[in-house]
Amino acid sequence: MVHFVGAGPGAPDLITLRGARLLGEAGQVIYAGSLVNPELLELARPGTPCHDSASMTLEEVLALMEAGEERGWDTVRLHTGDPSLYGAIREQMDTLRERGIPFDVTPGVSSFSGAAAAIPAEYTLPGASQTVILTRMPGRTPVPEGEDLSALAAHGASMALFLSAGMAEEAARRLLAGGAYRLDTPAAIVYKATWPEERVFLCTLATLGETAEKNHITKTALILVGDFLGNDYRRSALYDPAFSHGFRRAKEEFR
Repeated sequence: MVHFVGAGPGAPDLITLRGARLLGEAGQVIYAGSLVNPELLELARPGTPCHDSASMTLEEVLALMEAGEERGWDTVRLHTGDPSLYGAIREQMDTLRERGIPFDVTPGVSSFSGAAAAIPAEYTLPGASQTVILTRMPGRTPVPEGEDLSALAAHGASMALFLSAGMAEEAARRLLAGGAYRLDTPAAIVYKATWPEERVFLCTLATLGETAEKNHITKTALILVGDFLGNDYRRSALYDPAFSHGFRRAKEEFR
């Protein structure tokens, strides 16, 4: 059995209880060493083979999984954040399915959640934004036609950019080209959210590129953009005394 496990954004205590249990029961662990906090490997039993996949190909990773299955081991494939986001797990799952090897997925805390907590901020503020766009700049891996950053930016929604910290200046240019954001639209660069090295740089779209360059941020960081980072929003109706819902009637004096 292969268990794809989300390691969380960095802090070892942000892995789920299920993920921690599976690590403790694993016959072998294959982890994304360039991103996963190595402290998480301490949850595995002493002597458990732990393979760093940073220098491996897909075929080499799958060979380890298949060898583990032949030995009757449970393999934990430990991915950073939540494996469903930029985790490259689809091709692994498809091959396992073809080979008749069972697998499951344990979700994890994504770095975009960790980045919001680091600020701290709420992506979905009434009057500011009720939509969150998770995307990236094109690089060696292109983005599909229609998902250019300027097209997505036209919505003016809250946005978290993965894998784009080294292209902050160009990201700002494309975001502004969408027409909905302004030069003074709030932005932030969150470096290694939830790690001991975590750093938060608040800025605007006008100063995004300069902020990244000044602080030597080129990777392992998220770019957050949107008015949710500002101070202009409406109070949520959920706890408004004048608002009725299925669990509470509005207070008479506020009607």
